[in-house]
Amino acid sequence: MKKILVTGGSGFLGSHLCENLVSQGHDVLCLDNLYTSDKRNVEHLLECRNFEFVRHDITLPYYGEFDEIFNLACPASPVHYQRDPVQTTKTSIHGAINVLGIAKRTGAKVFQASTSEVYGDPEVHPQQESYWGNVNPIGIRSCYDEGKRCAETLFFDYHRQHQTRIKVARIFNTYGPRMHPNDGRVVSNFIIQALKGEDITIYGDGSQTRSFCYVDDLISGFLKLMATDDGVIGPINLGNPTEFTIKELAKSIIDLTNSTSRLISLPLPSDDPKQRQPNISLAREKLNWSPEVKLTEGLIKTIDYFDTLLKSKS
Repeated sequence: MKKILVTGGSGFLGSHLCENLVSQGHDVLCLDNLYTSDKRNVEHLLECRNFEFVRHDITLPYYGEFDEIFNLACPASPVHYQRDPVQTTKTSIHGAINVLGIAKRTGAKVFQASTSEVYGDPEVHPQQESYWGNVNPIGIRSCYDEGKRCAETLFFDYHRQHQTRIKVARIFNTYGPRMHPNDGRVVSNFIIQALKGEDITIYGDGSQTRSFCYVDDLISGFLKLMATDDGVIGPINLGNPTEFTIKELAKSIIDLTNSTSRLISLPLPSDDPKQRQPNISLAREKLNWSPEVKLTEGLIKTIDYFDTLLKSKS
């Protein structure tokens, strides 16, 4: 069994990853500063002998011996990453430098959770890994977009200069249990508004599209990428290629929750992408991976999670 470091391990994606790795019997060290995550996401793992939680900010160096590192640390929703944009950029860049330093010193294989945001507001549709993107370097989303782009640069330069064993995944919209209830993302926003019977807020006319991947599918992609030989380094898109408009998503959630919520429109935020859909041909070819969970099935599980969460707080 391997000794594995997961940065951002008590966040939405990190907690699901830690859970999976612990169940496989690996020794897992979860690092998280709890800026946007919640220790309760990994509370059920604390009694496992092969799991350890350490509160730590990855912008600061960390020392340890690991076989594998998954670098997931960074606020991932605009509400959170725009709250302290300088720190967001530091988390992406200093965090990448610190995990790459560990990997360089120990020979560990290191995984970077990058993002579809590196494509910006894309002029190519669907997006494939060879597309360089259309990113505003000075906009309000740039702290995240450019931070992740620079992290990718660091990963590839460490690979070329130091032969560091890297894996880079570009994550598209993911949803599921343990999403932060106030992260401002459409799935969590719409579900909570629907469960409360509040108006559902759509930005623009709702014709902008997203592709929603259920968290279990995404974690499967992480593990398959990390298990590949050193010749497969990425970047590789991981997401669901089935595209929906925001208005279609809202109507599906209203139907599944039997809600009385109405749709209302607000102006579209600055630099908000109009279309977002992954080309996953590379993931299919190199990883034999594609999403299996249909949107309705995943939404039902996510609605159940938020319904329980809201009832526990009432």
